[in-house]
Amino acid sequence: MKVILTQDVKSLGKKGEMVSVADGYARNFLFPRGLAAEANAQSLTELKNREQAAQHKIAVDTQNARDAAAQIEGKTVRVSAKAGANGKLFGSVTAKEVAENLKKQYGVDADKRKISMEDVKAYGTYEAEIKLYFGISAKIYVQVSE
Repeated sequence: MKVILTQDVKSLGKKGEMVSVADGYARNFLFPRGLAAEANAQSLTELKNREQAAQHKIAVDTQNARDAAAQIEGKTVRVSAKAGANGKLFGSVTAKEVAENLKKQYGVDADKRKISMEDVKAYGTYEAEIKLYFGISAKIYVQVSE
């Protein structure tokens, strides 16, 4: 009997897969526990629609990330910070501050955990890399001033 798994089942398959199992296993174990649904025309159509929706979402997210990367690639993000008399900052400029200023200046949302840069503890210009999506990243410059 062919069934579509509604949840991950150990040693059988992942959620959304269509697998072939014994009739008794499906009727006595999978169906009563809600782990699978019978693979009829309606459920096959729903599975195909879910897969197409997931593919479409990935395509849209990838295109949005490419657009954002093209918009900010090589740009300079200005961050202001307070420092002592010798130009050394009180604390440091963090990825969170860079993400906030990137949103204000260019309108691009970036997760602070996806920004990699060196420790910024003095005024100057620093290079940072932002990973926007799987395989899509952009290099920006962070200018720290008073």
